[in-house]
Amino acid sequence: MSNHLICLEKHMFFAALLNRVLVIPSSRVDYQYHRVLDIEHINECFGRKVVVSFEEFSEAKKTHHMHIDTFICYFSLPQPCYVDEERIKRLKSLGISMGKPEPAWVEDIKKPNKRTAQEVQSKFSSDDNVVAIGDIFFADVEQDWVMQPGGPLAHKCKTPIEPSRLIMLTAQRFIQTFLGKNFVALHFRRHGFLKFCNAKRPSCFFPIPQAADCITRVVEKSSASVVYLSTDAAQSETSLLQSLVVLNGKPVPLVKRPPRNSAEKWDALLYRHGLEDDSQVQAMLDKTICAMSSVFIGASGSTFTEDILRLRKDWGSASTCDEYLCQGEVPNFTADME
Repeated sequence: MSNHLICLEKHMFFAALLNRVLVIPSSRVDYQYHRVLDIEHINECFGRKVVVSFEEFSEAKKTHHMHIDTFICYFSLPQPCYVDEERIKRLKSLGISMGKPEPAWVEDIKKPNKRTAQEVQSKFSSDDNVVAIGDIFFADVEQDWVMQPGGPLAHKCKTPIEPSRLIMLTAQRFIQTFLGKNFVALHFRRHGFLKFCNAKRPSCFFPIPQAADCITRVVEKSSASVVYLSTDAAQSETSLLQSLVVLNGKPVPLVKRPPRNSAEKWDALLYRHGLEDDSQVQAMLDKTICAMSSVFIGASGSTFTEDILRLRKDWGSASTCDEYLCQGEVPNFTADME
């Protein structure tokens, strides 16, 4: 999900540079943005239409054939637009016709060049009505501009790309029920992270006992009494972690969101809107709770963590105690590569 939001932020930036309105992709071929974001909030932040849903775009074009006049690829290698034939088929299944995607320049997704706004404007500007720009997740364009507080575009909100109101309220209700004002949030990424981290030098995958020591030190500095645990780890790992996070002889509770229980009302809003079992919504809820914490411990190399840090920066909730897990340390044991 975080990768999709990074793409959305970058595409908004490109649309602004090219003085265009961005069409949010259809959930039939891409991501269900409307379930986790308030699209109208984005437009309200700018005081004008800067994004529209695919459905709104389709309705506006219903008297004409939906056609992409120009399909420009940011990346030419390993294949144009980093888009496979299956994605093209899905787009066409929506009733969209298009020409062949053409690269704007020679650009390898594994070795992206730093590009300027002026280069983007010169290569992607067009007089055509509808322009598509291929995958720009790895694009390195004006990074300082894109990552500045509040985002790259002038607006009146703290940040335009933020969780929907339903998710924000649910996060607040969860915090009021289980955590209180002062709590540490931990994004403890484990599933699939062992191989990812061990490919780096040094690795970013820490043994549970070492991780527990690092977490305990942050809890002690923050004077928090609980830790909110956002994780994909197995229970065997979280149970061991819980037994080892001890401060002044007392265990520090690691709180995870419990399964749905009709006796609990903190998640009633999601239940009433049929969103309680949506994995996208659950992930955004986790992210929102973490972004509202007093102190945040993130997973180095995770875009989920990076988006939490973006929200904390934009909302003004960041703490000087925020850090990556065991920041400044290396794992005390690392397995050999395959």
